Order: sequence, then C-alpha cells, then structure tokens
Amino acid sequence: MGIHINPNPVKFRMDRASKIYVDKSMLIDYLNSAACTAQRYICVSRPRRFGKTMATEMIAAYYCRTIDANREFQGLKITQAASFTEYANQFDVIKLNMQEYLSGSRDISEMTRKIEEDIEDELFEMIPEARKREDRKLSYYLENAYAATGRQFVFVVDEWDCIFREYPQDIEGQRKYLDFLRNLFKDKGYIALCYMTGILPIKKYGSHSALNMFTEFSMENPGRMAEFTGFTEEEVRKLCSEYHVDMDDCRQWYDGYSFTACEHVYNPQSICEALTSRIFDDYWNKTETYEALRAYIDMNFDGLKDCIVKMLAGDRQKINTGSFQNDMTTFHSADDVLTLLIHLGYLGYDFETKEAFIPNKEISGEFVTATTAQRQWDEVVNSVSGSEELLRATWAGDEAKVAAAIEKAHLETSHLQYNDENALSYTISLAYYAARQYYTVIREFPSGNGFADMVFLPRKGYLDRPAMIVELKWNQTAETAIRQIRNKNYPETLKEYKGNILLVGISYDRSSRKHECKILHI
Repeated sequence: MGIHINPNPVKFRMDRASKIYVDKSMLIDYLNSAACTAQRYICVSRPRRFGKTMATEMIAAYYCRTIDANREFQGLKITQAASFTEYANQFDVIKLNMQEYLSGSRDISEMTRKIEEDIEDELFEMIPEARKREDRKLSYYLENAYAATGRQFVFVVDEWDCIFREYPQDIEGQRKYLDFLRNLFKDKGYIALCYMTGILPIKKYGSHSALNMFTEFSMENPGRMAEFTGFTEEEVRKLCSEYHVDMDDCRQWYDGYSFTACEHVYNPQSICEALTSRIFDDYWNKTETYEALRAYIDMNFDGLKDCIVKMLAGDRQKINTGSFQNDMTTFHSADDVLTLLIHLGYLGYDFETKEAFIPNKEISGEFVTATTAQRQWDEVVNSVSGSEELLRATWAGDEAKVAAAIEKAHLETSHLQYNDENALSYTISLAYYAARQYYTVIREFPSGNGFADMVFLPRKGYLDRPAMIVELKWNQTAETAIRQIRNKNYPETLKEYKGNILLVGISYDRSSRKHECKILHI
C-alpha cells in the first residue's frame, strides 16, 4: 500500500465505525456501469458537509487491488449487486486530495509539480518498468506502467475545484491547472474510471469546457446520483426512529433539497449533529460562516434583493442558470449569483421548473443572519424582529395591531412590485416569519371548495396553538375575505382543530394605501 497509490482503507473503516453510518455503497453499482467505457469520467459537485469525502474513501477501498473488498464491504448493499465481483480489487487506485496539495504549496505550478513527483515516486517503486526519463509528463509514466502490467488505474480526486475557490482571481493559474488535468485524464487508455468531487461544476473556457469528457452531476441536476447526494427521506425516517427523534421536526429543519429522481434530500452532517445531540439547531454555520453568504447576497445586481426577499417569504424564483461560468468571480446578473448559491447549498433548485428556493429552516436562518448587520436589508431585519409580536397579536385577535404591523411590513418592502394578492402574500409571509417555529405554513392549501391563500397548521409540540386560515384581498374588504373563507367552507379540511381555528382576513386598499384585518375564532 502507498500514500496516494493503493492507499490504506483506514478512513473507510473509521467511517463505517461512526455512530451514524448510512449505507451509500450502491453508488459503486452505478460507477461499475460506467467503468471501462466512454462514460468512465464522472464529476460530482455538491456543497460542503454532503459526504463527498466519505464517498471517495469508499470508492478507493472497493477498486484497490491490494484490499479485500469482501471483508471491507461485508454487510453493505453493494455486496448483493451483480456487479460487485466484476470490478472489486481489480485496479491500481490513485487517490488525490487537491486541497491538501494546495494548502502545502506556494502557487498552482508548485502544487501540480508536487502531485507529479509524489505519484511518480510511488509508481517507480511499485512498477520499475515505468522508467524515469527527463522532460516527460506524468501521463507518459502511467502509460508505461499500464503497458508493463496490463492494469488500468482508477483515479479518485477530492476537492478538485479548490483552486477556483481559493485563488478566484488567478486566471492564468486556473488555466494551467485545467491543462494539467486534461493532459492527465483526457483520452487516456490507462484510465478505467475517474471520479472527481468538488463544490463547483467544471470550469468553462468561454462556452466550452476544458474537461468536456466528464459527465457532471450537480446540485442543479444530480440525475441518477440524486439518492447519493445526501440522506433520503427513508434513511432519515429510519434514523429518527432509531434515535427517538421527531421526524416532523427533522423535516422542517433539514429537508428541502429536491430532485426529479429523489424528492426529499437532507444534509447529512446536519442530520447527524441533530440526532446525536438531540437538539434541532443551525449546524450549517459550524463549517460555513455567514460572511461567505453575505458577500454574495450583498452584490448589487438588479433584482437580486427582490429575489432573496421573495424566497425568504417562502416563494420560488425562476432563474436562468445557463450563463453561470462555474467560478466564484464571474457574475453578470442576479441569476449568476443565485446559481452559485445553489451549488453552495444555500438554495434548492427545481430542474423541471427552473426555480430556486430556500430549502429549509436551517438555511432560512442563515439568510436572516447574513442580512442582520446590513442596513440595505432593514426590511428583512424589521419583519423578522417584529414577527413574533405580530403573531401574538393575531392569537389575541387584535385586528388593529395586526393591520398596523402588516402596513409597516408593506412599507418596508415597498421596493417589491406590490400590485396583486400574490405580491401581498410575500409581505404577509415574511411578516409572519416567527410562525414557522410553531406552524407548518402552506400556501394555496386545498380546502373546502377552493384553495385557501395561506394555512398555518400547528406542529407537533404546539398543538395548543390555534390553526389559522389567512385569506388575502386586493382592493376589497377584510370582511369579504372572511366571507369567502366561510362560503367556500375552508375550515372543513381543518375540522380536527374545531374550536381552535382563527379565520384571518387581510386586505389592502390601493386608493387609501391602508390595510385592514378581520379575525374570527371558530
């Protein structure tokens, strides 16, 4: 065993011995279908804390010829797959953590030189036939090694994109690095499989990619990799049962990433932290500072602020991800910034509708924290800080106080287009931000003979709070809103809360620029 070639599987063993270990070994079944084919180049990009490094340890342990996969993978799902024995322990594995190399180098040229020297040293010791010669690139020696042994290599590369994140302005260095990877990987017969992970998709040269042989699986569209992107609903449900933790709370805090092939995906590290500590909290900021998020949302692109406020209110924002240049410096529009936030995990993305959204309570809290110290985000700060008082005024049936609070929130979000009931709902949703602690908030809730604008269903642990049906009216009266709730029998769907339901009608008169509120307890 070497350090970089055929490394010791000790880290994979440690992962398996962890207090919480979720079996994602069927990822290997998919990789086996791509190995030794034209589709053997795979790049997986996803945020920090989503298990990228754990996957690389598992992959290296499986393919490495000096390791007994039957023993290391005993009890895991992959051992039941037909492809398990086909490629287990069949290759020389070269495993690289680019972040470690970058941290130990003065510049990108020194980094790539160290990578070549380290692999060559181990290669010549393992396969003397590779033969050291002057002025030859690493790919030359790998070709010789393959010719001498007949064994192909599996490359496992972690944090491949660290250069673009840590040296965002070094364009020339980035080009050299991409050229290094292209020379090492592209069209090489000695490669049976190349699996790369990072946060960003592969960097483009204009409209073309320097590494266009890779199939990419990203947070925009993970395709067949969706179930391996994070923990699935079934996996989290099983863990919640094992740890006697409420699944509904877990869902509200950490669910929200959603893909075509896997509707509910959870952040693995947040789940592990919450279950082992038995405390639901924002664990995102343990590894990502809010300053990093703030730096991007403070960019003054037209429409960016409106989009963030709209999504904080619980809505979705249609965006175009096509112009994003897969780096952290080239931004031409609000859509480019929002696309980066998708790849960083701060936003979810619906590939079918092309809409971005804030996925869960944990990430919503990060956005609120990131905007707190910024004067240009006063509308968010004020709405959130006043939302608890607004909620209590609603519970108390104080119509005048509720109307005044909504009016204040409207004035603070007056930069938003505010000319219909849908726009009014953004203001209401943000104004009732504190309600998310006690309620599951559903917009356009099917109820009775129609759809209620907003319904607040008490969460487990807060069943003493009243359920609330909120109907919004534009240029009509709040009484009209209450009448619609009753005429269309919206409360019928909430009959289990009978005796503890609040009907809340909120209206805005465009002429007088006044809000009105009507509250009825039934």
